[in-house]
Amino acid sequence: MRVPHTYVWLLPFSLLVLAIVAVPLLILDDAGLPRYRALQREVEEIDVQNAEIREEVYRLQRQVDALKTNPDAIERIARDELGMVRAGEIIFQFD
Repeated sequence: MRVPHTYVWLLPFSLLVLAIVAVPLLILDDAGLPRYRALQREVEEIDVQNAEIREEVYRLQRQVDALKTNPDAIERIARDELGMVRAGEIIFQFD
């Protein structure tokens, strides 16, 4: 059985029309391109937050290392944060 010449173009043409209609609808749908862009922005924000957290972890690790090995760092913390003084020191407070 032979397909008439007039129907040979029908399948490719209908697939083309379907693609022309469906692709923009799928891309512009809420789950399409706008959602992709929103997720991209979210990933960029999370990357920035991760970089900030990495810096804070690095800074805290340096503090921990200093407190483990450096007596001056321990004294600074004791004086600044705990308000401790050495025996015989005089404290002056100003308003």
